[in-house]
Amino acid sequence: MSNDARRRLKLAGAALAASAVLLTAACSGGGGSTASNGKVTIEFSQWWGSELPKGDLQKIADEFHAKNPNITVKLLTQPYSSLQDQTTTAGVSGTLADVVGLDGAWVNNLVKQGALDNLSTEIKSTKYDDSQLASQIQIEGSTYMIPVVNFVYPLFTNDDLLAKAGVTTPPKDRSEFLADAKAITEKTSAKGWILPLGTTNPNGVQNDVMSWLWASGGSMLKKGQPDLTNSGVKDTIDYVKSLYDAKVVADGTFTLQEPDKSTQFTNGQVGMMIDSLAHITTIRQANPNLKFSISAVPAADGYTGKRGIPYASWGIGVANKSAHKAEAWKFVQYLMSKDVNANISSLAHGFPGNSTATPDFTGADPLYQQAFKIYQAGYPANEFVGLPTSDQLMRDFDTELQKVLNGNESVDAMLTTTQATWKKAF
Repeated sequence: MSNDARRRLKLAGAALAASAVLLTAACSGGGGSTASNGKVTIEFSQWWGSELPKGDLQKIADEFHAKNPNITVKLLTQPYSSLQDQTTTAGVSGTLADVVGLDGAWVNNLVKQGALDNLSTEIKSTKYDDSQLASQIQIEGSTYMIPVVNFVYPLFTNDDLLAKAGVTTPPKDRSEFLADAKAITEKTSAKGWILPLGTTNPNGVQNDVMSWLWASGGSMLKKGQPDLTNSGVKDTIDYVKSLYDAKVVADGTFTLQEPDKSTQFTNGQVGMMIDSLAHITTIRQANPNLKFSISAVPAADGYTGKRGIPYASWGIGVANKSAHKAEAWKFVQYLMSKDVNANISSLAHGFPGNSTATPDFTGADPLYQQAFKIYQAGYPANEFVGLPTSDQLMRDFDTELQKVLNGNESVDAMLTTTQATWKKAF
């Protein structure tokens, strides 16, 4: 999905001023309005309307208005690629819409700019039960973004290639995965696994490397700070290196990007990949005859706890300078309510941010329901969300990891070097 297309933002002064002028005009001065009769219009800036079935987001906004006649929601819909720059610029100029759709990678910088409202304050003042939220994106213990819909990254396995390799079920732990990857590589014309580590868009670090750590309940952070030298991270890199050394990984690792995964998997060139659930439809359309399954990312041998599963989100926040924070927060609560959140997630083919909601799978691909069971059994895990300059952190990690896989650096040296680099960003 488009959330995967993240890049580091560098805004020059002249470009910033020009963009701010454009966005201020687009956002009607950076917020909603109050009519003489006391009725309020709030603005909701997002990319969701361009990715949902046409008119469905407007219908949700209209239903909110029907329940709250004094509040009208004006949708400001832009493609994700445009909104990313606009949101950052609006954060600097103080012209964010009252309610703003967020990618987790944007949150840290927006908070530093003072652009986002502290939702922990809203939660407390309205006595909102936040135990129903599957996750919250926090900076220094305070919530600034709530994931509305989550798009998870399970393990995809090619049924036919596994069968040819003599494997009957998807791997459940790291040892099984390595054995299956070797069998596919040795007994078929395909490779066992694909690992994209191209540095242009380095999200292979979160989706294809750290996913092994999170699947085993591990963490790369400690009290919000980098903790890359812990045993869990080291074991993860050792394991990834063992896969690479076994030559079960698709060729071109150091230049491959995320889209290359689904392309090679769809074409039967690799037997297994970790990828977005959103690509199920794309794979079906490109190769209707391909038989494949999904399962949880394999955990470390012997691990029995809950598994973290990588995800990307449609997040939401409230502008700190909004003149209508109460109304904006009311709309956020509405989107996170059980039935409404289930509806949005069904329309988006994602999973609810409300942990009590269940999407409607009627007519949907059976794999979505299977993925939902995986999602419910584990927890959403992406520790890069909310970190400062997350793309660059991944790129720094990626650069050192390539040295390890090439045999030019030890795992311990790699993690120590990357830890020092990361600490500068924090």
